[in-house]
Amino acid sequence: MGNVAEKLYPDNDLDDMDLQVSRCKPEGINSLVKKTKFSKKELQIMYRGFKQECPSGIVNEDTFKEIYAQFFPQGDAASYAHYVFRTFDQDHNGSITFEEFVIGLSVLSRGTLQDKLNWAFNLYDTNQDGCISRDEMLDVVTSIYELMGRFPEPVIDEHTIKDHVDRVFRKMDHNKDGVISMEEFMDTCLQDEAITKAMTVFDTVMG
Repeated sequence: MGNVAEKLYPDNDLDDMDLQVSRCKPEGINSLVKKTKFSKKELQIMYRGFKQECPSGIVNEDTFKEIYAQFFPQGDAASYAHYVFRTFDQDHNGSITFEEFVIGLSVLSRGTLQDKLNWAFNLYDTNQDGCISRDEMLDVVTSIYELMGRFPEPVIDEHTIKDHVDRVFRKMDHNKDGVISMEEFMDTCLQDEAITKAMTVFDTVMG
């Protein structure tokens, strides 16, 4: 998520962190140091950029989509940005605070493989019912192809995407009940490097 993150926090120095914003007070910086894998200095720099880009102290979904669109002009970023936004918006109130942003970014940029796979599961579990359906996987994978552009090489059509999803889904659905549980998702990814790369495509999409 480097490019997207850089839009929200340019690389400038800040000696102190101004915690006052008009609508949102982020938690104390020491608390965020404990909750994330960022240093105090890194959080200070991020906060300055975040406040400059979002003076209200929050990012709504439309702004998030606009930021994504700037870095993926060759494709349609709206759907994928929607799914990512939902994973960052932990309290599901339609906006992302600075705390939610850096906690999510910490997982994606410095989390363990297990952390990232857990995030990926939540990304694909779009209705948050604790399992991934074939339609959910197809929706998210389609959004990734839309994000990367409509004219990839080689050309990818809807049938190719569906076939890819069907293959992955069959491999993950160990008990053949038509949905993928967290345990099935984790087990498959941890045992199959190719599947892991496919399911954690966000490493490149967001970096």
